[in-house]
Order: sequence, then structure tokens, then C-alpha cells
Amino acid sequence: MYEAVVVHKAYKKFGKHKNSIWKRLSKVNGKSKNAVLRKTNTNGKNRVVVAVDHVSFTVIQGEIFGVLGPNGSGKSTLIRLLATLLLPDDGNIRVFGYDVVRQPMLVQRLINRVSVEASFFKKLSPMENLVYGARLYGMSGAEIRRQVLEILTRLGLEERSIYKPMEEMSRGMQQKVAIARALLSSPRLLLLDEPTTGLDPRSKLEVQDVIRKLRDDHGTTILLTTHDMVEAENLCDRVAIIDSGKIVALDTPHALKNNLNGGGSEITLEDVFLELTGKNLVAESHGK
Repeated sequence: MYEAVVVHKAYKKFGKHKNSIWKRLSKVNGKSKNAVLRKTNTNGKNRVVVAVDHVSFTVIQGEIFGVLGPNGSGKSTLIRLLATLLLPDDGNIRVFGYDVVRQPMLVQRLINRVSVEASFFKKLSPMENLVYGARLYGMSGAEIRRQVLEILTRLGLEERSIYKPMEEMSRGMQQKVAIARALLSSPRLLLLDEPTTGLDPRSKLEVQDVIRKLRDDHGTTILLTTHDMVEAENLCDRVAIIDSGKIVALDTPHALKNNLNGGGSEITLEDVFLELTGKNLVAESHGK
């Protein structure tokens, strides 16, 4: 088994850092800009939030790996660290052997990311949006249009929808277009940050089917964050449950359920989540 992602003691905090660059900024009305912008606690000390707290895990090539956790637990920060959008303050992260800090350009060639709120030019069609995206990757020509058409059709879009404005499409269809855009670069690692949040049940199942086919048909390694425990149980080979920036459990969904004694009742992954985090999933999902 080949290691696609290796995260070793990754640490990320937000707030005041020692020898911060803000200290070197010019002052405003006798006070530093840092003093104006920085939040403080009630005791007057600078507020520091640890988003990812010495997290370690490995994702195997071709695996669907889930990261579950309540709002503010560090899931999206972790995704951004893997995507080279943020730099870790400590620890190291490697994607297919490349260091995300020292070799970000090499990592970026191997990955793509789909977030919960994908951005598009809504007046343009899926075809126009994806052709524009392809040009950002340095691709152009008739072959790209053929490839875009093939990907969108494979994801279940009817040909007539491919040439209509994005604003006329449902959120489920727009999310499929977001996944199609990510596939244009043929990523070896696809980072999905809550891709089905807010979708209707049918659209959610369609997107989940796309994710499963990417792994089964193309060997794509997928790291998925989600609030949907049923989705995680049905899709993921293994899941990590993260709370307050720390991993509190990591195993297959089946093993995590077996480790929780249900007193004879059937255990669900949601039961495990509640036991480990004490957070209500319904409240968390509505808090998005």
C-alpha cells in the first residue's frame, strides 16, 4: 500500500505569533495596527486559537478517508493545510512524497479541492465555466471542449444543461460541475470539504455516487469532510473524528461502532460521534 498523504504532528494556530510580522507595521494614532486588529480575551491577553493541534494520520492511495467533527473542530483548516492554502506552524505534511511547505507547486499539480460553496460565473454555462477553468491550468483548444463535455456527461448532466446558465441549475447540479472542474486537472488527490451540505436527498446521493466512482474507476484518493454520519459510513474506508483540533478516534466505521458498547442496541456512527465529542449533529448542521 502506497501512502498518498502523511500528516505528522501538524499544528496550526491563529492569533499572535512570536516575532509576528505585524510588529513591524507602522503605528496608527500611537498604537500599532496589530493592537487595533487583534482580538483580546477578557483578561486583556492576546487571543490565540489552536485550530489543528499536533494531528497525525496517513491516507493510503485509492482510499476514501473521512474527517468528521463539529463546527470549529479544525476540519476545514486541515483541508487548507493539505491544499497549501495555509502553512502549518509546526509538524509536516507530505502529499505523494512532496512536502506542502517546501514543494507547494509540486503538491498543487497533484491535488484539487471542492468546497461546500463552489464559486462560478453564474451567468455563464457549465461549459464556459469549465473551459475558463481549463485555461487557468494552461489547457485550451477543441480537445478541452471535448474533455469537458465527456466529464460533465459522465457526471450525469444532460447535454442541454451543459450550455445553459449556471444560475438555472440546482445546487446539486452545480456541485457536480464543481467536481467536474476539479477533475479537469486529473488530480491524484481530491479534497472534498463538505461537498453535499445543503443538498436535497436525491442530489446528495448523486454526488456520493460520483465520489465512489472516482475511487473505483480511476483510483483517485479522496479526503472528505462531512457532518453526515450516514454519508461517512457508506463512503469512507476509514474515518478520523476530530474535536477541538485533536483526533479523538481513527478507524474504519465498522471498528469504531464495535468499540462502543451499546447495551444490546444497534450502534451507529452518529452514536460514536456523540460519545466522543458530546456535540449534537442536528445543531451542528443547522449552524453551518
